[in-house]
Amino acid sequence: MPGPQRQPEVQAQQQNQAPQFGGRIRELRRKAGLTLQALADEAGISVGFLSQVERNKATPSLGTLAGLAAALGVEMNWFIATPQPADAVTREGERARFSLADSSLVYERLDTRLPGGTLSSLIIHLPEGYASEVTRHSGEEMLFVLEGRIRQTLGEAVILLGPGDSLHFMGDTPHSFANVGPGPARLLWTGTTPRLIGTPPPEQP
Repeated sequence: MPGPQRQPEVQAQQQNQAPQFGGRIRELRRKAGLTLQALADEAGISVGFLSQVERNKATPSLGTLAGLAAALGVEMNWFIATPQPADAVTREGERARFSLADSSLVYERLDTRLPGGTLSSLIIHLPEGYASEVTRHSGEEMLFVLEGRIRQTLGEAVILLGPGDSLHFMGDTPHSFANVGPGPARLLWTGTTPRLIGTPPPEQP
């Protein structure tokens, strides 16, 4: 007599139909500094099942995916949304600008929210005399100066950058930047900083 049927948590992975998001989950988990066990506990699943998901050997249910997304601090659509090519285009003069509370910086978002994407890109407008705090975090960063003069500190190094100059560095090195030229400056910033992955900052009215 066959035993009782159990609703499978895992469905067969079909290469042409199911999204391959295991690598996205693994990358976010590592950026967050979580072990397999820690993420599995937070999402309420077994560590063995999570390991299978990360290796694309198993497909989680939407409920499990929602739990993983919550544990990793992203929306579930981050894994399953499929943006159209037109969604990835931004136009000069049409990009929404936003700023963070109590900051004089103004940002233009260039990236789109690709499923599994880890890249963020912004144009940063710096008023004359602006100087940031020293910070450090995981991820890579690249700066490209569009306008003005920037003084970038990177550890003990002090680097002066002008229009057309760029700098690529790891974010875990203490760093800061300042607008040291006359007038405003503009930077093209691109990076994999985890705090910019997921829901974009709210636009200011």
